[in-house]
Amino acid sequence: MPAAESVRCRWEGVFPAMVTQFRQDQSLDLAGTARHLERLIQSGIQGIVVCGSLGESQTLSADERRQLVDTAVATAAGRIPIIAGIAALSTSQACDQIRAAEEGGAAGLMVMPAMVYRADPREAVQFYRQVAKAVRTSWMLYNNPIAYPVDATPELLKQLVDLDNLLAVKESSGNTRRIVEIRQRCGDRFKMFVGVDDLILESSILGIDGWIAGAGAAFPDENQRLWELLRAREWDAARSLYEWFAPLMKLDTHVKFVQYIKLAIQETGLGTEWVREPRLPLAGAEREEILAIIRRTIATRPRK
Repeated sequence: MPAAESVRCRWEGVFPAMVTQFRQDQSLDLAGTARHLERLIQSGIQGIVVCGSLGESQTLSADERRQLVDTAVATAAGRIPIIAGIAALSTSQACDQIRAAEEGGAAGLMVMPAMVYRADPREAVQFYRQVAKAVRTSWMLYNNPIAYPVDATPELLKQLVDLDNLLAVKESSGNTRRIVEIRQRCGDRFKMFVGVDDLILESSILGIDGWIAGAGAAFPDENQRLWELLRAREWDAARSLYEWFAPLMKLDTHVKFVQYIKLAIQETGLGTEWVREPRLPLAGAEREEILAIIRRTIATRPRK
């Protein structure tokens, strides 16, 4: 049985966005990536996203993406589904990435719009329809108009409800009203995931199915605990944990979110901070400012 069929993705729960571990010379560190993934699995996550924005996908070659999917599938060994991020310049390139990820054993895909080009709604719908034809498993549409120049509005999503393999939406517009508006137009057709860390509390109140977590990669146990409190509607306990977590979560909404979160992962002993150029490790006053936030978070870490 192919690996892609051995783990069914339920599209519910915490799916951290995985960082890609590099060595200092910017070469791929597959062993380090596997160690971090194992630690995340031990925290109780329900899935993982590899080769996403936090994973520096657009700096990776096609072969490196295949290696990362292979490594994640082998490390997970059937315990959780592996979701592969898809981000390409053209529709055909996106379909190529989809086929390669599924052949490698990915249980699902998280698809961004075609990069760089600002598609209008007609073009965006056509892109997603063509993508759907290439997907053999199931997929999540990733909407982040703040970072990428296409907005999958509730009206646009309504045009995609007939795509049987489109099962989820990662909503990262920064507007929590969208959660309600999408359900008003599309009913319960899509599983709703929040993709902005510091909107997790508000989004949970409005009703979501999952969380593509970023900063929680450095604090996986607390991240999973917060999700469980939110699902149990233990709002006071959840708010208390969220207030502790909030300064770190804000690091996920900055243009240097990759460097910030990787530095946090290094400070908690779960990996290294090395990034691939044009990104550079933090330096000077900015590094000291972010380190202060991370170390304050560690120093005030709630007791288990």
